[in-house]
Amino acid sequence: MKSIVAVLLLAAFTLTSHAEVRTRDVVYHIDGEEFTGYLAWDDALGGPRPGVLVFPEWWGLSDYERARARMLAELGYVALAVDMYGTGRHTADPEQAKAWMQAVTIDVEWWRERALKGLEVLRADPLVDADNVAAIGYCFGGGTVLQLAYSGADVEGVVSFHGSLPAPDEESLAAIEASILVLHGNADPFVADAMVDQLRETLEAGGVDWQLHIYGGVRHSFTNPGADERGMDALKYDATADDRSWAAMKTFFAEIFTD
Repeated sequence: MKSIVAVLLLAAFTLTSHAEVRTRDVVYHIDGEEFTGYLAWDDALGGPRPGVLVFPEWWGLSDYERARARMLAELGYVALAVDMYGTGRHTADPEQAKAWMQAVTIDVEWWRERALKGLEVLRADPLVDADNVAAIGYCFGGGTVLQLAYSGADVEGVVSFHGSLPAPDEESLAAIEASILVLHGNADPFVADAMVDQLRETLEAGGVDWQLHIYGGVRHSFTNPGADERGMDALKYDATADDRSWAAMKTFFAEIFTD
């Protein structure tokens, strides 16, 4: 009997030790240009599960978004950190980041197309429950998830962390199907109060399911521990706002994802 128990314990230990978050690069193309996303999932879980897109800050896809994808995988989701600029395009230079971002955002349809391609790639993965998909984004990525919602994409919800906050036009407002959660720092100099007010008033008028959480005294990029190293006064990590916003996201996902 002791030997049987020992074997069972060994088997359980072996299964547990091999169950962990797995990751891989995902290469795809848009109009002949190569993009490389980053997929994360927990291989201890069986069957399809909700998928979450992660859209990056204006610096391009980095280790920060990859870490967030792994954190989502630890919560039981399949997460795809999306490449918005093209394979290998990441920078620490704000001027370069601004140029790349503007090249995408100057054409709203092109901006949305890149986001929608990420959605297509995630949904195609056999680990993903295609009926339960959401998106989160940081900074430029926060604006991107709003554009994804404004496109009428069939996603359950989107979460903007310290994002740019473009309001939808009338046509886009009517197309929104997703629930929207905006997590914003009140001291963010990149987003004027008038922009926040316009977004809130527009979503309310359109009957959208929306939430806005504002963190007092908090600047841009408040979720990124590396923000303070950028040498920009507008950027400041805030551990409390980071924790609170992540908790708000988890509550939101618990509401929007169905069994």
